Amino acid sequence: MSDWLEVGSKAPAFTLVDAQGKKIKLSDFKGSPVVLYFYPKDDTPGCTKEACAFRDRSQELKKLGAVVLGVSADSPASHQKFIDKYSLNFPLLSDESHEVCEKYGAWREKNMYGKKSMGIQRSTYLIDAQGKIAQVWKKVSVDGHDAQVLEALQELSASD
Repeated sequence: MSDWLEVGSKAPAFTLVDAQGKKIKLSDFKGSPVVLYFYPKDDTPGCTKEACAFRDRSQELKKLGAVVLGVSADSPASHQKFIDKYSLNFPLLSDESHEVCEKYGAWREKNMYGKKSMGIQRSTYLIDAQGKIAQVWKKVSVDGHDAQVLEALQELSASD
């Protein structure tokens, strides 16, 4: 289990596959801010609400030049169903080995009703256009998270 990455550190490089099986690299987005969010499971209540909030704010995010990438341990096929069901308009990346989740500290011990297990903790990284971590949300509460991310992006674009 890795620690969370710190603001100002370089975002670890990664290559993951999207819902169509296409390889997506973090470096593909160099020059643009990236909202990299980790979520536990496709088509569950909190994850659906979070994904739909980012979908609904896509115009505002695009205006700020940002790219949204969702990451979970679900398969590409599961991601495709989730995208189709909710008309999601950004890539969902499959990290079935949870290697990237571990690099970013999102793969953690969870305790649910006294039962401990490993899984993805809902978290978000804002990565600036130079590939450095500009903001970290370690334990995301879905309500209002999209607004927090937009606010941080606006501050980031104001400081450029």
